[in-house]
Amino acid sequence: MTNDDSTAPTTGDALANLSREERHFDPPEELAAHANVKADAYHEAASDRLGFWARQAERISWAEPFTDVLDWSKAPFAKWFVGGRLNAAYNCVDRHVEAGRGDKVAYHWVGEPGDTRTLTYSDLKDEVCKTANALSELGVKTGDVVAIYMPMIPETVVAMLACARLGAPHTVVFGGFSADALSGRIQDCDARFVITADGGYRRGAASALKPAVDEALRSCPDVRSVLVVRRTGQDDIAWTDNRDVWWHEIVDRQSADHTPEAFDAEHPLYVMYTSGSTGKPKGILHTTGGYLVGTAYTHWAIFDLKPETDIYWCAADIGWVTGHSYIVYGPLANGTTSLMYEGTPDTPHKGRWWEIAQDYKATILYTAPTAIRTFMKWGAQIPSEWDLSSLRLLGSVGEPINPEAYIWYRKEIGGDRCPVADTWWQTETGMIMISPLPGVTSGKPGSAMKAIPGVEAQVVDDAGEPVKPGSGGYLVLTDPWPAMLRTLWGDDERYRETYWSRFPGRYFAGDGAKLDEDGDIWLLGRVDDVMNVSGHRLSTTEIESALVSHRKVAEAAVVGAADPTSGQAVAAFVILRESAGDGGQDVVNELRDHVAKEIGAIAKPKSIMVVPELPKTRSGKIMRRLLRDVAENREFGDATTLADSSVMDLIKANLSQGKGDED
Repeated sequence: MTNDDSTAPTTGDALANLSREERHFDPPEELAAHANVKADAYHEAASDRLGFWARQAERISWAEPFTDVLDWSKAPFAKWFVGGRLNAAYNCVDRHVEAGRGDKVAYHWVGEPGDTRTLTYSDLKDEVCKTANALSELGVKTGDVVAIYMPMIPETVVAMLACARLGAPHTVVFGGFSADALSGRIQDCDARFVITADGGYRRGAASALKPAVDEALRSCPDVRSVLVVRRTGQDDIAWTDNRDVWWHEIVDRQSADHTPEAFDAEHPLYVMYTSGSTGKPKGILHTTGGYLVGTAYTHWAIFDLKPETDIYWCAADIGWVTGHSYIVYGPLANGTTSLMYEGTPDTPHKGRWWEIAQDYKATILYTAPTAIRTFMKWGAQIPSEWDLSSLRLLGSVGEPINPEAYIWYRKEIGGDRCPVADTWWQTETGMIMISPLPGVTSGKPGSAMKAIPGVEAQVVDDAGEPVKPGSGGYLVLTDPWPAMLRTLWGDDERYRETYWSRFPGRYFAGDGAKLDEDGDIWLLGRVDDVMNVSGHRLSTTEIESALVSHRKVAEAAVVGAADPTSGQAVAAFVILRESAGDGGQDVVNELRDHVAKEIGAIAKPKSIMVVPELPKTRSGKIMRRLLRDVAENREFGDATTLADSSVMDLIKANLSQGKGDED
């Protein structure tokens, strides 16, 4: 977030020589002519918002129709599609098979070692039914919570849908989390069943998962069964008789017949844990009807989905909400053919993603800015080796995408022809909330543009008043939406206090934002990522964008470090492009001056540290808390949630060699 008199978000060298008009990318004519959503959708939704969402609910098969679109009488506790009954798994698989589309591919799956699988909707239905029968045999009943701790394999999707079929809420825990993190989540939601695997593949080697489950369950005595997929074939897996069961031994012998039960629209679908300001993870509860409607609509509208022809690839991990909404529930509800990849982008080579996109003729790619910046660092010569002409639309999810990365993504991956949907949403929102519409909205590098039809968003000041164009403030959502979280698991009061108390009657997202002169929205990162330097509020995102706009910088992260003089000082961590060499004092000075030129002298970093990598979760989120520990010269905290915990050791080693500088 920035002060009202702050400069516009930096656009960097990539846009420096373009006119204001040239910084807008209009939708391709052919795409616009056949786009799923037209410009009148905004007016249609604004004139009758609930009627609009009632029409979107027609995308879903209801066993019993709803009587009311929304019950907001006990705000902020919403009920959507009141009285309606449905089954999420039926909507994702059965109805497509019943409609004669059973031979359509649901997933092309690629394992990191090179093994592949193709699952049609008929295949997926059979596997989900057999797994639901197996879970029933193990004692899983409607309302039981099942914890899923898995790699990126098809059985992860099957497990989620089998739980949904039985009305057993699932909580998927990212496979990179520690045993302690897993244990805490199992205990918080009182899960009695766990589904896991012996391991998965990561950077060319088998990575065990079952040992973490065994360790976690030492403090979870109420867990009755652990269902284990054999993925890596590791033969040193410990086994607990009468608790542990091999997937292939119980699932494979089940019948592929299973009749799904219809549940109330507000029946819990899943709990997903996200970080909280107190350190205790928050259990975000999503229910069935509204979530399925919201994800199906946004997946269809924002990616201009053509289910008959598109090969869609969301390159997230299913352990995060992006994977839930845009690998599993949204795409399957829409009858989509998706790509799913198990491993990392650089295994066995740095062109692996582009090889997959070429081989399967991917048409839509949805990934995170951190991945894009990594590809930038490696260089455009790598994707140029592959035929990416099948791509027609690109998406960005996670942190705000800086203009330099947007331009690179559009040019080097999208061939200067693919629109970029820069999406903003959260675990809590369940669905995309702010994004360009590819056939309607011009793309503006760095801006998520406007709230989608059916969603109402504002940028407000400290008093809760809407700001004027050119001003910054807080992003709020003024009206309920179908896929919204219903509460925090077991803690209604924390839900109310966390999201609805700062601006009564409005959902406060926790993000700062700015309206540009056109009234378009620029996300500026978490409010807790805003620094107060000598009384000036500075956005870490703006400074990061300025750094990355420099030709020598591949990626950057900025934190505010305690400073006795200014209150906080700007501390920057940068990864240089390979062409820039190792960096030195001249480069550090050059980068400082560049930030001062782009934003102003007040934003000039006090320290710039050149590092080989940044600490990130597997979803691509930079763990700034750990960088703040480094900047303030203290022992860094828990690094177990990182995709690669050794990164912190690399940073410390680099700094001890003098790869940084401070005034």
